[in-house]
Amino acid sequence: MADVAALHRALIDGLVARGAITDGRVEAALRTVPRHLFLPSLAPADVYRDHAIATKWIDGEAVSSSSQPQIMATMLQQLDVAPGHRVLEIGAGTGYNAALLAHLVGEAGEVVTLDVDDDIVESARAHLAMAGCDRVRVVRADGAFGFAEGAPWDRIILTVGAWDLAPAWGEQLRPDGRLVLPLTLGGGQRSVAFTPATDHLVSVVLRDCMFMRLRGALARPPDRRRLGTDPTVDLFVRDPEAVDAAAFRALLEGPAADVDTGIEVVTKELYGGAIQWLALHEEGFAWLLATGPGVDQTPVPELYVTPNESRTTAGLVDGAAACFLVRPPGTAADAPFALGVRGLGEGHALARRAAEAIRQWHAAGRPSTAGMRVRAYPVDSTAAASEDAIVVTKRWHRFLIDWPDHSHTSR
Repeated sequence: MADVAALHRALIDGLVARGAITDGRVEAALRTVPRHLFLPSLAPADVYRDHAIATKWIDGEAVSSSSQPQIMATMLQQLDVAPGHRVLEIGAGTGYNAALLAHLVGEAGEVVTLDVDDDIVESARAHLAMAGCDRVRVVRADGAFGFAEGAPWDRIILTVGAWDLAPAWGEQLRPDGRLVLPLTLGGGQRSVAFTPATDHLVSVVLRDCMFMRLRGALARPPDRRRLGTDPTVDLFVRDPEAVDAAAFRALLEGPAADVDTGIEVVTKELYGGAIQWLALHEEGFAWLLATGPGVDQTPVPELYVTPNESRTTAGLVDGAAACFLVRPPGTAADAPFALGVRGLGEGHALARRAAEAIRQWHAAGRPSTAGMRVRAYPVDSTAAASEDAIVVTKRWHRFLIDWPDHSHTSR
């Protein structure tokens, strides 16, 4: 039988060695709280790997999980929890993150964790009791409304992806508090640590991430159009109802022409760099994803590939025209490559536009998530945006996005 303690120790040692854990208190919490108690049906060798583990599915889609330990450590460090803090967590999951929070706040602190599903609430309670964390309160509630009963909170953290900021989160946060959440911005999710300012929230730390989406009252608008199955091919776009699935699948399988951006990149520069830039500057941004056996034979252009499992890329869609980012065939995952744009059907002009946006990203100094600033104002705020800021307006908030260390962010 595997030595559980040794597996646990090796996981945390690896996170420290890679620089994922830099805070001694977060390290102590991760070393003290055993993850396997929150995933009792799995073998320890699977539990103590640095990966997310899905724990609930609805209609074949994973809706709850135990997050990847690396991103859990990252977000706990962003949250900057101190002993005695009162913390609200939205997204109870297995209860593991709440147990880590309980260790960080100590006996004088308080942790309340919410989830929208009764079965998740019950299993989280059971796991926490097994781990000796009975003082964590697990409540069945829609996290979009926060938890007014315990407000104001020193810290609020979401362990599910949000499309916008619910008004309740800012209202229930102390003036010197901190809100950390995976927020959909720029074609993907960013784990953003916000602190209150005079009339808005401002980011202090951002990191790239990818979480399951928040359900309930704050669920994001529909964005998926299924283009076929065996393997499954999905297009994620702002207005999925406007996409004719059969016509788009035919477009994918039809003539294509590549445009060279003239820019060489490595994979890690894409999600929080070139792709984020493209999404923030182009209305027609889209993701294309194929999953399941047989994906290697799909017409989805090669950008991110897990052989025989998934294939995904980002690009633009405009009516009957589309284009997607592509890498040269056979490029090693960690090797530099010349980034191309594949125009589909009548999408050659669109491909040239996407290529020009990538060149502008390069000319601006290749800004990334690490240097990005996000300011969140109520949607009816009259605060003016600087000429360098990109404005993203959602239901409740208007987000001003810029890179203060860069001299310009040409659009």
